[in-house]
Amino acid sequence: MQRLLPSGFGFGLALVSACAMPPTGVQRAQQTAQEFNLDSRFGRSELVLTRVEEGSRDEYAAHHKAWGTAIRVADIEMAGMKPHGDADVDVFVHVAWFRMNEQDLKQTTIKQHWHSKTDAWLLTKEERADGDLGLLGEPVVQQGPPEPRAPPQFPTIRLSGAGASPGDVSSN
Repeated sequence: MQRLLPSGFGFGLALVSACAMPPTGVQRAQQTAQEFNLDSRFGRSELVLTRVEEGSRDEYAAHHKAWGTAIRVADIEMAGMKPHGDADVDVFVHVAWFRMNEQDLKQTTIKQHWHSKTDAWLLTKEERADGDLGLLGEPVVQQGPPEPRAPPQFPTIRLSGAGASPGDVSSN
């Protein structure tokens, strides 16, 4: 006896099996980079450093030591990826940030290089690709005005009662 299956059953089974496919290498790199940058934004350094290649951890920590203290990250957004074969990917990340003492929103694009090692993606290098300096610990010269300005002085107008003519103005 032959058993008949509903006509949509084969399509549904194919759809479920397609959804259960493991992610490709580049998809895993994208997932790892997204989690990494989200953890970076919220200061989860113990999780972040486990995804940085061991030889690059000291440099990464030095570039990010001001994050959360002198520098506040407002937003991080992945802007794109550029794969180089199966084991190397460049990830571009837009960061909106400000210095705590200035409160001016700045924008910087970071280029992160990720490398796959034994089925785990690790950050090997990070550099500023575009935008404002200072996010990754670059030296920044902040200039103030050359000399302080004198406060503006406006003439004082006094209106007095009796005997004042319409054009009377005195200056202090």
